[in-house]
Amino acid sequence: MTNLVGVLYAVILLVLCAGYVDVARGQTTDPTEVNALKAIKASLVDPSNKLKNWGSGDPCTSNWTGIFCDKIPSDSYLHVTEIQLFKMNLSGTLAPEIGLLPQLKTLDFMWNNLTGNIPKEVGNITTLKLITLNGNLLSGSLPDEIGYLMNLNRLQIDENNISGPIPKSFANLTSIKHLHMNNNSLSGQIPSELSSLPALLHLLVDNNNLSGPLPPELADTRSLEILQADNNNFSGSSIPAEYSNIRTLLKLSLRNCSLQGAVPDLSVVPKFGYLDLSWNQLKGSIPTNRLASNITTIDLSHNFLQGTVPSNFSGLPNIQYLSVNGNLLNGSVPPTIWSNITFTGNRALVLDFQNNSLDTIPPVFEPPQNVTVLLYGNPVCTASNAARAANLCQPTSVTDAPSGEGKQVSTTCFPCPTNFEYNPSSPIPCFCAAPLGVGFRLKSPGISDFRPYKEAFENDLTSLLELRVYQLYIERYIWEAGPRLNTHLKLFPNNTNLFDMAEVVRLREVLAGWQITLLDVFGPYELLNFTLGFYADEFRTAASPGLKGGALAGILVGTIVAAIAVSVFSTVFIMKRRRKQRTISRRSLLSRFSVKVDGVKCFTFDEMAVATRDFDISAQVGQGGYGKVYRGNLADGTTVAIKRAHEDSLQGSKEFCTEIELLSRLHHRNLVSLVGYCDEEDEQMLVYEFMPNGTLRDHLSAKTERPLSFGQRVHIALGAAKGLLYLHTEANPPIFHRDVKASNILLDSKFVAKVADFGLSRLAPVPDIEGTLPAHISTVVKGTPGYLDPEYFLTHKLTERSDVYSLGVVFLELLTGMKPIQHGKNIVREVNIAYQSGDVSGIIDSRMSSYPPECVKRFLSLAIRCCRDDTEERPYMADIVRELETIRSMLPEGEDVLSSTSGSGLLAKSMSSSSTTTTGALYVSSHISGSGQADSGIPSGMVAPR
Repeated sequence: MTNLVGVLYAVILLVLCAGYVDVARGQTTDPTEVNALKAIKASLVDPSNKLKNWGSGDPCTSNWTGIFCDKIPSDSYLHVTEIQLFKMNLSGTLAPEIGLLPQLKTLDFMWNNLTGNIPKEVGNITTLKLITLNGNLLSGSLPDEIGYLMNLNRLQIDENNISGPIPKSFANLTSIKHLHMNNNSLSGQIPSELSSLPALLHLLVDNNNLSGPLPPELADTRSLEILQADNNNFSGSSIPAEYSNIRTLLKLSLRNCSLQGAVPDLSVVPKFGYLDLSWNQLKGSIPTNRLASNITTIDLSHNFLQGTVPSNFSGLPNIQYLSVNGNLLNGSVPPTIWSNITFTGNRALVLDFQNNSLDTIPPVFEPPQNVTVLLYGNPVCTASNAARAANLCQPTSVTDAPSGEGKQVSTTCFPCPTNFEYNPSSPIPCFCAAPLGVGFRLKSPGISDFRPYKEAFENDLTSLLELRVYQLYIERYIWEAGPRLNTHLKLFPNNTNLFDMAEVVRLREVLAGWQITLLDVFGPYELLNFTLGFYADEFRTAASPGLKGGALAGILVGTIVAAIAVSVFSTVFIMKRRRKQRTISRRSLLSRFSVKVDGVKCFTFDEMAVATRDFDISAQVGQGGYGKVYRGNLADGTTVAIKRAHEDSLQGSKEFCTEIELLSRLHHRNLVSLVGYCDEEDEQMLVYEFMPNGTLRDHLSAKTERPLSFGQRVHIALGAAKGLLYLHTEANPPIFHRDVKASNILLDSKFVAKVADFGLSRLAPVPDIEGTLPAHISTVVKGTPGYLDPEYFLTHKLTERSDVYSLGVVFLELLTGMKPIQHGKNIVREVNIAYQSGDVSGIIDSRMSSYPPECVKRFLSLAIRCCRDDTEERPYMADIVRELETIRSMLPEGEDVLSSTSGSGLLAKSMSSSSTTTTGALYVSSHISGSGQADSGIPSGMVAPR
């Protein structure tokens, strides 16, 4: 019986193979890789309708021709949504049959050895969102048909041998954000039609054979941040002056492009950060208007520029590299370029003035130790100045910014077992763990020196990966031609020896699926490798049914009709068996975690599919570590939010059941209500009331069109505090949330705040046998970097005032608009520094309307108390609610009432020009010890933030 089931199962797997005829033909060039090629088992479709990346055995035996099975008809290709065959050493070609996959969203063959053309039939797959073919040996021209892909978000064909023009049809890619076509042999002009792309962020076309004038129409783009076109031949053309109108521009790199004319004045571009116009034929003087304070790099070397070095290069706080080497500049060496820069840690500045006609050095010329000034090849280095400029006049070749290696582990540690390593970043010394290796390259960074940005990179990447900062170890980083920054990373488990396999799968999916967005200064990234190490065998086993080649050998005997007939029978048999197993599994799961779901509706998968139009992308409203969130409409017309766990979800079944259990018995105006759940068809979904105004974090973002007023912010803070007070004191038993953050505070149609996401929550301690109530829970540290209570992090002791700390960080976000961790800066530390200096007006969110200073001072004082390092110095949640109610009562008339008439839910009445204060007992003192200032630097009267 077992063998029969195996045979029947194999038949249905073979039927699933069909439709993938020769999508990639050929074998690997290395015979030792043949088994690896077979191991892909891409013909098998997993429950998420993704093609398997790993496996064992050969499901197609003698009919194997490449990546896909051959000569077995079926329509199962209709359901495939993802092909991800990243760095598998595959060769062969992409065949036209790729167009037979009508629901494909991801086509990923990065870093293989594929040859031939990109088939025009790719244009038939209108559902495609990602095409990543970079790092192959593809040739031929780009098919016009790619322009049919209206849903395409990312096209990466860089580092191939593709030639011909950039198709004008690409102007139809209305969803495209990333066009990475660098390092090919593209020719012709950059189409002016690309200016109509509404979402385009990055246009990388460097290292091609492009020619003709640069299109001035690119100035009409709405969102272009990076234009990188180095090493092309725009001979005789100039840089369009219109480029100064690209208000979103962060980086312009046109090195070695045979450009003529003048240097454009980019001083009006508000966030401009990187300019490289070196090795061209530019003439005239350097514009004298000051560039944006974000600028890190200015390279105007090897042109024909005249005049003096302008004073506008001084006072740029983030400048790392300035080069005017090899021009015709004269006059004095500028003495104050470094005057507005704080040189701490590895902060450095290179000023390359070599090979000009500078003939004067100021009487007082004392560059700081971290500033390198290069003057070789100027008259100032002649004998009369030799004594003063001797150390500045040595011939020097400026190389790329320093590469580096991470810190080393103490030699006193004992050796770790094979595939285990010490994490030098771990707070636990000499702790062996099995890491994941990641090759991660920044393709167009907006910096020249990584060292000052290393901490910001660590904070940003770990936050996006939902890891602790110490789980990331930068083993080394190397600057490559481009310039591009190649980093070798190690990801370590959190204070345990091993990652859970679900976490390994999640991290790989997030990195390979382009699910993270780094800070703008780091530009686009690419994944070079994902090394499993210790986890390799388990990963392949987990991703493969493990069918044996011998069991499949007899399957091909018989006719196609017989195979289909048997497959139908086997499908029914297997589905019944699987359905029974799922029922047992669900019953076991729910009983294991003692889920009490009285009064909460259990939905079927079909009901959820209908509510979301089969989980259509247009219904998706969010995404997190747990999965995707959809807006759905139930049969009774109720609008709901459906949180659908992705396969191998990070949070897993325990957190799923925890949230059902907690929310089914929590009822409060300031907590998100659970409508129901779905637990079938290998799916886990939670159904909540829908919050039409999204998350608090959305409304604090710099991109929000209608910022919150101060009155709204107090109202939201009070609602969140009341929700947490209910959890701490009125829930039975009390609950500690453990992950309070701005993105877990949702806003309904009237901007009423509701606390959400109880997947990490823990029940408060209960009295022991003698009636003694423990003061804390000992638990593994979980939460979000930037919001995490430092005492909880160090001691693993969770208390209700751990939530107080996190809420205090939210309060600081409300006041400043800043993120908890941004550009390497911690919001608690930055606010405390400003507060103690007596001048906080500069950190108050400038997007607020005018505000009453006494209210702001009290709100700030409360937030700072909540964020004290010492738990005992923080207020209880009841104290916070009382103080916020006092602050609300002090607001001018109408300022504490939210309007429901406006579509946005904003205040209907604008704030008046004078302050009205309600007297009464104040719970929190306006004086914080250590500030040294009575008024905290906030002016009296109604003020508007600067």
